Amino acid sequence: MFDIAPTELLLCAVVALLVIGPKDLPKAMRVVGHWVGRARGVARHFRAGFDTMVREAELEEMEKKWREENARIMSEHPADPPADTIADPAPDLVVVPEPVEDAIAPIPSEPVVMAATAASAPAAPDAPAMLPMPLPEGAPKPKRTKKA
Repeated sequence: MFDIAPTELLLCAVVALLVIGPKDLPKAMRVVGHWVGRARGVARHFRAGFDTMVREAELEEMEKKWREENARIMSEHPADPPADTIADPAPDLVVVPEPVEDAIAPIPSEPVVMAATAASAPAAPDAPAMLPMPLPEGAPKPKRTKKA
């Protein structure tokens, strides 16, 4: 858009040096830098507002599509079918519930305690004891190493 060649930039610097003078040139450059920074800030603020508006518009569009798709799915698959479409269960199919007493394992009346081995570390007085767990069938046994 703004194509400034290095020779044109050098020409502008020489003209500024001659017109403004070497004494006031740093102050002028500081003012120019300040205004360029403010212009960039305004442009950044404008772009952020524009991006926010675009995102909100896209979000509204997506929500509209989701509502339409949800309405289509709900019309194809109603939650409660009408009473006349419910089929009667087959007369030859009889469901017999199994007794609850047989399905639940009995709870032991006394707590089960496993004996600690001599190799296990003593537990801290306020911490519960760590008991060894049995290995599953077919699992290799861990090898013990000697402490130095």
